[in-house]
Amino acid sequence: MTLVTDLTSRKADTTAQLIDPLVDRWSPRAFDPNAVVDAETLRTILEAARWAPSANNSQPWRFIVARRGTPAFTTAHDAMLGFNQAWADSAAALVLNIAETADADGKPRPWARYDLGQAVAHLTVQAQHEGLHTHQMGGFDAAALHAAFDLADNLEVVSITTIGVLGDVDALPEALRERESAPRLRKPLSELVLVGE
Repeated sequence: MTLVTDLTSRKADTTAQLIDPLVDRWSPRAFDPNAVVDAETLRTILEAARWAPSANNSQPWRFIVARRGTPAFTTAHDAMLGFNQAWADSAAALVLNIAETADADGKPRPWARYDLGQAVAHLTVQAQHEGLHTHQMGGFDAAALHAAFDLADNLEVVSITTIGVLGDVDALPEALRERESAPRLRKPLSELVLVGE
């Protein structure tokens, strides 16, 4: 396997010209454990999420922002499974992405997870534009987080986003170093578009 040595630039090899934040976006595991993301930048990233589209403008996304060094960060980190704990502690912040799966009257919101995904995508692209990197995670104990943050029954923790500044890949365990520097691959559009061009 060919490993990438310059992790500061892992531009996507696209077949069409895309905006820079999309071309430059990738999901590192090596974050700088000393870097801090200031409150204003976090607000800007969350503002991008706020303006995502949603079914009936229901805006069924909620977030818990846990900055490194806070009790919320420790709680989120402790609920992570497997090797996620080995690297996510270096991120400047962890954002718990939460879907409001029913409204205040208990009526289900069937598109809540989809809409949350759009909001997180907006957050991710804005973070990249701000010079930061993100990594999405699904390996965590959702029930433990739900209880620890005393969330209402209609709120579901769907994913966690790490946010931070690129760090030293050599600080990662060997297995993760290999994954960090492996070539970036995507299926061709011909496999993804079922009908149409």
